[in-house]
Amino acid sequence: MIGAHSFAGINPWAVLVSALAAMVIGFLWYSPILFANPWMRLMGFDPNDKAKIAEMQKGAGKIYGLAFVASLVSAVVLAKIIAVTSVVSIPYGMKVGFAVWLGFVTTVQLTGALFGKQPTKLYLINTGYQLVCYLVMGGVLAQWPH
Repeated sequence: MIGAHSFAGINPWAVLVSALAAMVIGFLWYSPILFANPWMRLMGFDPNDKAKIAEMQKGAGKIYGLAFVASLVSAVVLAKIIAVTSVVSIPYGMKVGFAVWLGFVTTVQLTGALFGKQPTKLYLINTGYQLVCYLVMGGVLAQWPH
């Protein structure tokens, strides 16, 4: 059983900012500025189908809420890893974020993509987003005082 002291040394403000940063990155990453159109096509949606987009947007609040909770969980775990490794600089925090992404995130996403028969480009868009998130979160969490 994990006690409350197991997460000592974590700055809750750094965790919150990291989770919010992941959401902002997601809004940009999956926006028309970057990858919205290819992502939608690869997911089987027509980016020009306004009715379908409006339907997708109706249920988006709950999805964004759950995504934010997932970002908070990721940020807490990454913060704990950074705290126990005594990393206190942005470049080293980013290295820890990269290692977590490489060892866990991209491998899990790859397995899901392979068995789900997802196109390689879809995997690259999704895992690329996660890479940027973990690099940013690692930098924030390492630099912000514990």
